[in-house]
Amino acid sequence: MGFKYKRIMLKISGEALAGDKGSGIDPTILGEICDKIKEAWKEGTEIGIVVGGGNFWRGRSSQGMDRTTADHMGMLATVINSLALQDALEFRGVPTRVQTAIDMPRIAESYIRRRAIRHLEKKRVVIFACGTGNPYFSTDTAAVLRAAEIEAEVILLAKNVDAVYDSDPKINRNAVSYDKISYMEVLQRQLGVMDTTATSLCMDNDIPLHVFSIKTPENIIKVLNGEKIGTFVAREV
Repeated sequence: MGFKYKRIMLKISGEALAGDKGSGIDPTILGEICDKIKEAWKEGTEIGIVVGGGNFWRGRSSQGMDRTTADHMGMLATVINSLALQDALEFRGVPTRVQTAIDMPRIAESYIRRRAIRHLEKKRVVIFACGTGNPYFSTDTAAVLRAAEIEAEVILLAKNVDAVYDSDPKINRNAVSYDKISYMEVLQRQLGVMDTTATSLCMDNDIPLHVFSIKTPENIIKVLNGEKIGTFVAREV
């Protein structure tokens, strides 16, 4: 069949893994997502993954707690999700490695760029945990940073929302979605695609971004097939 991209970075929100439960991990949802990742892997796509931790912990909503402590707790939440993804993928016969930005050698490999690229070349899925390893930076920023480092062709931003909107569709029922939009427009209009650090990093490194809903895991394959779903974001559109 052949997909549009050879090497991708897939960013999965932690909340997506919780499904309707709202927190924790829904094994059915996890399995459905991993089935589609396997389908892409079987077609030869080299896949890096960054997963958030919002289904266990949201650092920015921890009132009264030291920000650095809260962010470190969030990084540990991403490790839980990363190990769950690894286990589900390997159960399906997909060789997978977890690399962490904070050293925890009894659990996973430490992040080394050259080793990560070598894993990808050997057709292993690489899951990058612990964000950037630094507080005050989101997992969206980590996804862009790792995408730049491994020279991914595109970032697939799999969220619970199906596109980029001109306002919050949960609040405004008349919100209008975009088929495509430039990074500069996203920044100027302060649209909540990613935080401004991640958006600027994408723009500076000229990495295109495809935003779509992971509530339908099949969307991963549709995007790789070049189907027009969600929103395409790039430096120029």
